[in-house]
Amino acid sequence: MKMMGAWGVLCVVLMVSTAGASESGIVGGKVTKPHSRPYMASLQFQGQHSCGGILIRDDYVLTAAHCKDDSQPMTVVLGAHDISKKEKTQQHIRVQKYSQHPSYAGGTANDIMLVKLETKAKLNKYVKAIGLSKKNGDIRANVRCAVAGWGRTAVDGRTSDVLKEATEVTQFKAECESVWKEHFSSENMICTKFSKKTGGVCQGDSGGPLICNSKPLGLTSFTKENDCNNPKFPHVFTKINFYLPWIKKVMNEKRNDE
Repeated sequence: MKMMGAWGVLCVVLMVSTAGASESGIVGGKVTKPHSRPYMASLQFQGQHSCGGILIRDDYVLTAAHCKDDSQPMTVVLGAHDISKKEKTQQHIRVQKYSQHPSYAGGTANDIMLVKLETKAKLNKYVKAIGLSKKNGDIRANVRCAVAGWGRTAVDGRTSDVLKEATEVTQFKAECESVWKEHFSSENMICTKFSKKTGGVCQGDSGGPLICNSKPLGLTSFTKENDCNNPKFPHVFTKINFYLPWIKKVMNEKRNDE
């Protein structure tokens, strides 16, 4: 799947267009078994998919900071497989509050955001929160991980109506640094290698998860601009574990209306 464009995946120019304002999708890969990833969220503007995200509590979705659009309200769609249809399993919930990381400044760094839902999601077999890892630590290289999203299915293609997934493999940080230079920080980012055959994230996949050993370790952040399927440019994900203290702090804050 490929990363989002305007809202979806940051494209760094070497590629540094923001992942957040664009869309991303899975290039290659396969169609996910319907509702096998009940934590997946489609972030939409005026009924159109823009970014992915993951439900981490019944009232919070974790996604990329670049997915925010101040010009229009966002709706979070949970329990979806085919977002072109009104599936009975879907829950459409408006966003009450956006919490971008306080150090996010519109580039590739600190590209993480919590979205608070106006009403709590109804948890069931189609909509479930996914737990986060308990601690921060180094991410080993050569670990096979899953990515998923409704992003573009080709570099110049349209976004996917159905949820797709692909496998990417964690890369040595030295490889990421040599390609992405100042855009990559091994402290708070993860990068992956992939092949054109297996595919991976693209525009519209931004904010979606990198799942390793059943845990979400990263959020899709950026790829090579207009070339998300080029194996010479590792895909980059925001490292969730680095931000655990901030995530817990935001989620533990009292609601303004309480």
